[in-house]
Amino acid sequence: MTVYIDPPTWPGHGRMWSHLVSDVSYDELHAFAEKLGVPSRAFERDHYDIPSHRYAEVVAAGAVEVSSREVVQLLTRAGLRRPKGRFQRPSS
Repeated sequence: MTVYIDPPTWPGHGRMWSHLVSDVSYDELHAFAEKLGVPSRAFERDHYDIPSHRYAEVVAAGAVEVSSREVVQLLTRAGLRRPKGRFQRPSS
């Protein structure tokens, strides 16, 4: 199981955020997030939003650090990218 996380550079709600993704399936991503106790409400379209204070914990649990650009590339290559404004049913 490999999941990926970008640096916490995305502002929102008074803090900085990272994106946690899988390049295999949403099932893999959900299982990893559940293992860490990440709430399901943190899932948005094709990724989990991870607050900066949890970044090191997520990396220690096995997430691979990549750039924000690489997150988009991984999702796109895997066919898992779900851009804002376009609804697609998630595939596992």
